[in-house]
Amino acid sequence: MRQNGIRDFRNQRIWIIGASSGIGAACAQALLLQGAKLALSSRRVERLEALLSHENSANHLILPLDITQKGEIENAYEQINQAWGGIDLLLFVSGIYIPLRADHFNIADAQLTIESNVLGPMRAVAAVLPKMLENHSGHIAIVGSVAGYSGLPKALAYGPSKAAMILFCETLFYDLQPQGISVHMISPGFVETDAVANNDFEMPALISAEVAAKEIVLGIQKGEFDIHFPKRFSRFLKFLRILPYPLYFWLLRRFVKI
Repeated sequence: MRQNGIRDFRNQRIWIIGASSGIGAACAQALLLQGAKLALSSRRVERLEALLSHENSANHLILPLDITQKGEIENAYEQINQAWGGIDLLLFVSGIYIPLRADHFNIADAQLTIESNVLGPMRAVAAVLPKMLENHSGHIAIVGSVAGYSGLPKALAYGPSKAAMILFCETLFYDLQPQGISVHMISPGFVETDAVANNDFEMPALISAEVAAKEIVLGIQKGEFDIHFPKRFSRFLKFLRILPYPLYFWLLRRFVKI
């Protein structure tokens, strides 16, 4: 599955949605060091401004938005087009994690999860695709999760939302590779972010947001479709999903103490 990477990020026009904290902020910092031109979006403007406080603001854009609002995404992209004439990479990092189990299932939380983690990235892709298709170039990178590989505890809505993104990225790749547009499906394991700060269970192979950002940037440079990490954890979960269900659930109960 060959596709183009971005070997040199200097002056590349990159729109990061979900840049205010965690993986998104770490990616923004890493790409700034490599000379990229960034458009940063999230709901928390003050955090975006802090990221660019020591940069030449003329080279970068701050575009606050709510990913559940189609109009706000479209308006932000229109501002980017007016300033830059388009983008080279959409990096969608935004999302939410609300732990849910069957004995405390809350449909309102499930609906919010789907709005943010499934329809959010779909809205962003819908906004940028027409111009990328017109130019037969560009990159779309979506941060999902290894939680989308198979059913895991406390992920009754989060897991399905990330599984949906895996299928979305796979189909995007199939459709867009002949058009010259690269797709990068990003599946992190446990990363030290605000989203997991309140987890009351052991998180195996936990990594920092900075390490996650390095993996993402390197994967996009190489043109990888399936960017997953840390490998010692993500490969184990990939192995679990090909097992027969009786063995899968036995191993899950044995090794996942949630």
